[in-house]
Amino acid sequence: MQDFQKMVVLIDADNTQLSKIEDVLHEVSTYGRIVVKKAYGNFTKPNLKKWENKIKSLAIKAYQQYDYVAGKNTTDIAIVIDAMDLLHTGMYDAVVIVSSDSDFTPLAVRLRENGTYVIGVGEKKTPEAFCNACDNFIYLELLGAEEAKPAPAPKAKTSKPRTQKGKGQKNAGSSTAEPQVQVEEKEPEASRGPVDADINEIHALLRIAFERFDEDDEGYVDISNAGVYIKRVKPEFDPKSYGYPKLSKLIRDFPSLYDFKTNPGGGFSYRCRPRG
Repeated sequence: MQDFQKMVVLIDADNTQLSKIEDVLHEVSTYGRIVVKKAYGNFTKPNLKKWENKIKSLAIKAYQQYDYVAGKNTTDIAIVIDAMDLLHTGMYDAVVIVSSDSDFTPLAVRLRENGTYVIGVGEKKTPEAFCNACDNFIYLELLGAEEAKPAPAPKAKTSKPRTQKGKGQKNAGSSTAEPQVQVEEKEPEASRGPVDADINEIHALLRIAFERFDEDDEGYVDISNAGVYIKRVKPEFDPKSYGYPKLSKLIRDFPSLYDFKTNPGGGFSYRCRPRG
């Protein structure tokens, strides 16, 4: 598994799906740390106006490209110019080109010639030449194909059944013995997280990490790798927001979703159970 430290993501808004952008960033983050996120297009056009909210929420820098001449696309040229400027700084170790346009084939070839790792992201209709010019090509149709299922709530912990002993109570074996009462152990209020925290998103990211990162001989993934990945995708992530002091505690509380173990060196590993 690659672990790049300075990745650049260049998005051709004219030739990609807005609904897949967040999935793209989740997938690309498994390769390393994204430090540059740029989207290019004429965002005054009706078909690109919906990009504004997504660009803001994902902290992507938008580059407005007006159509100086009707029928001519200036977006491609802007992406190429920026990519070459970034290349010559020598600061970045991987470039991600999000587009289904074969016009980016020469750019991908030039970046690779310089030793830069190139990842392409586009639809299955992307011409073979562009796919082969990249070190790795990711199809948009395969991202987010399975919706994250709502996580089942952890089962409430119960204490051992107990009976109240009172004057004149008969033996437990008697048919008139009072019914046993189960007492639920409630979690202290202080340890609970905000009720609006979407834990299903964390379960989805844990599964992506499990599927992409290296496993041990038993198929377990080290939780530290998963934690780093989740922070890349969701910098504000804190297990306390979900009512858990540590990520390992969250995993332990969902035995229907995960198997887990403590490693000899003190680390913690997990593996996702097959989808039901």
